[in-house]
Amino acid sequence: MNIPISLGTHEDDAAALSRLINLVYASAEAGMWKEYDGAAMPRTSAEEVQLLLSNQRLLLARHAKEPVGCVCVQMLSDDIAEFGLLVAHPELRGKGIGRDLVTAAENYGRERGARVMQLELLTPKDWEHPVKRFLHRWYTRIGYVPIRTEPFARSYGHLADHLSTPCNFTVYHKGL
Repeated sequence: MNIPISLGTHEDDAAALSRLINLVYASAEAGMWKEYDGAAMPRTSAEEVQLLLSNQRLLLARHAKEPVGCVCVQMLSDDIAEFGLLVAHPELRGKGIGRDLVTAAENYGRERGARVMQLELLTPKDWEHPVKRFLHRWYTRIGYVPIRTEPFARSYGHLADHLSTPCNFTVYHKGL
């Protein structure tokens, strides 16, 4: 499947993108977050996505002009780029959208002089989440190496109270 990927703009539909991100994360992190009003805590909001779009930090995969995936990119330093919020529409999984988005994120880093690409993965401490197990295997298969694991609360203490289970936070690196 040939899906074009480009930087999103402030004109893209932030509400639709936030719904897609929240849909994917609801299953990718099921059981890890407390529920509020009978639903999983949303991963993002339309306002946050709009800010990312305005700052040109979201790469979008489009099919028939509609976003079907995205990845957030940023430079952490002169040498290190990072990606996160990687999502592909559930109905289009297995079509290579995730792989193409990671490649686009790596290219984003290379074009800005990064020598390392970083990603972070949240995982339950006391049980194995099937999606997180899949992601760990997939990331390591495409060259990412875990460089440190720490309790989630150490890096994101302000969000730790929203977890329904203790979680670890693993940082991965890949040379570019």
